Amino acid sequence: MFGFGTPELIIIAAIVMLVFGVGKLPEIGSSFGKAISNFRKAANDKDTAELPPQKES
Repeated sequence: MFGFGTPELIIIAAIVMLVFGVGKLPEIGSSFGKAISNFRKAANDKDTAELPPQKES
C-alpha cells in the first residue's frame, strides 16, 4: 500500500497521537468515517439534484 510498511505506519501513528492527543483520536476517526460514508453516498447517487420550483412572474 503506497510503499508503507509496518515501521512507517507505527511512526505515523505515534506522530498523530502526539499532535492530537489520545483523547481526540476516536473523535477524529469518527469524523473521518462519516466523511468517507458521505462521499461514497454522494458518489453512488445519480445526478438527481432536487431543485425548488421556480416562481412564475
